[in-house]
Amino acid sequence: MEGPIISMIERRPRVGVSSTVIQNGKVLLGKRLGSHGEKMWATPGGHLEYGESAQGCAKRELYEETGLLASSMQIGPYTNDLIEPEGKHYITLFIFITDFEGILSCREPQKCEGWEWFDWDNLPSPLFTPVSSLISIYTIENLKKLSITQNC
Repeated sequence: MEGPIISMIERRPRVGVSSTVIQNGKVLLGKRLGSHGEKMWATPGGHLEYGESAQGCAKRELYEETGLLASSMQIGPYTNDLIEPEGKHYITLFIFITDFEGILSCREPQKCEGWEWFDWDNLPSPLFTPVSSLISIYTIENLKKLSITQNC
């Protein structure tokens, strides 16, 4: 009986938080290394810790990964993804960050090749599953409006 219980616990969905940084109509993406979604382009982000708010997680992960300090955040949609071939299930909460301070740097080179700004109409490929799902749910046109609205 222990075997099935352990495997069910291991297969529970995890909660990820995306620090979706938008500036001048562009989004910040990095190529993932050493984890699920390796070699895919993703926003900064990570796992929600026990007792942590989504906004707190987004702020923490953004700083840990990029050195940027979020000063303006907006709660966005969430995605519900099965990430193959790893067989992982993630609920990803998107937090849009449109104002920040600091100098962009790659602070975790073992997890990310580096950070780049991309126009919504010219995104790299392949995109990490939650980012692709965000685009499917929210649409590029709505993401562009968010970029314009939040940067005025």
